[in-house]
Amino acid sequence: MTYDTLLARSSDALARRAIDADLVDVAVADLDTVLGRLFVAATAAGIVQVAFAEVDRDELLTELAARVSPRVLEAPARLDDARRQLDEYLHGTRRAFDLPVDLQLARGEFRHSVLAQLPLIPYGATWNYAELAAAAGRPTAVRAAGSGCATNPVPIVVPCHRVLRTGGALGGYVGGLDRKAWLLALEAGG
Repeated sequence: MTYDTLLARSSDALARRAIDADLVDVAVADLDTVLGRLFVAATAAGIVQVAFAEVDRDELLTELAARVSPRVLEAPARLDDARRQLDEYLHGTRRAFDLPVDLQLARGEFRHSVLAQLPLIPYGATWNYAELAAAAGRPTAVRAAGSGCATNPVPIVVPCHRVLRTGGALGGYVGGLDRKAWLLALEAGG
């Protein structure tokens, strides 16, 4: 047995023991996808973060430790369902996520309201930022609705990619406009 294999088995065993002893507040794992590597994190309440590869992993871990709990552990098995559902969605075999979501990284009451509206946008459909602001209860807060999308801690699962500028322009996207266009094309073809 190689040293790397032994180390991997030891790490897996330690992760299982930590989870079994309820010592893990945030489980994290990476997922290689057609959109590149995704970082996924979950608390007992649900998926708390999905981030694209361009975001520095150490910064993500530091933010999770500071804002959620310092008890963060690489625990891919605890995220198997989330990773499976993301993979199915990105391969066009899933239209909706059946995952609990923990929005504690979203700051502000209105941002929570905005994020709560996003799963109501049907697969393959889009809203504009004005429609989103109105659905969130503040029709004149169009820029704030855009900010809520831009700071969505759980993109893809909470589908901010389904929101466009008035007139149909893509607007922005935390994962970049190429990924937003790809996600919209995926849904349009499905």
